Amino acid sequence: MSSKDFVLSVEGLTVSFDGFKAVDDLSFYVEEGEIRVIIGPNGAGKTTVLDLICGRTKSTEGSIKFRGKDLSKMTEHEIVHAGVGRKFQNPSVYEDLTVFENFELSFPRGRSVFGALGFQRDAEVLKAIEETAEMVFLQEHLGMQADLLSHGQKQWLEIGMLLVSEPRLLLVDEPVAGMTAQETESTAELLTGLAGKRTVIVVEHDMDFVRKLNCKVTVLHEGSVLAEGSLDHVTANQQVIDVYLGR
Repeated sequence: MSSKDFVLSVEGLTVSFDGFKAVDDLSFYVEEGEIRVIIGPNGAGKTTVLDLICGRTKSTEGSIKFRGKDLSKMTEHEIVHAGVGRKFQNPSVYEDLTVFENFELSFPRGRSVFGALGFQRDAEVLKAIEETAEMVFLQEHLGMQADLLSHGQKQWLEIGMLLVSEPRLLLVDEPVAGMTAQETESTAELLTGLAGKRTVIVVEHDMDFVRKLNCKVTVLHEGSVLAEGSLDHVTANQQVIDVYLGR
């Protein structure tokens, strides 16, 4: 396959902070509808890669092609409109609004000034919110104020807010940090359910959770790809054991 056959092609990506290369000549490729997990030791460049894809950080060299567009030359706002959604490590929801209102604010038509002025809670909006709420296990909590949700439920709400905004590529940073075992299980079910419908990149440390996702894994070390393949393949790699798993 050539790089044009992939929905996301990261090639020769480098970013330096005061001479330190946080990402160093990084290349990897993701297929349409794939779930990909990025793992590696602290400081390996995992979150920086997500920052580069969504435009929060600009690369020094290299390119990030998503559906034929070079994201490295676009603003954060343009990248969102190109179909890239980002969920950060700590949930960022509107705590004084209900779950329903959080979803409603994230609906594409509600985001622009003119869209917000003409925004109507019509059948299309209600259907999208109800379907998303069910997908993220919050259908019974639509009327609840968001600050009353558990930590795990807030994580689900933020994932749901992204899904309502209809991204084609979803970037998720440590989604199960601080979750209960049951919430972690449900989150794996949620993300695997997106396979084929959305392309998802997950940064994670929890190996049990990564195993539940049953997908290709990219291991980063010092800003470069150290190993890639199934979880069994990369965890059998002696270099991965030495720099990450054996610590």
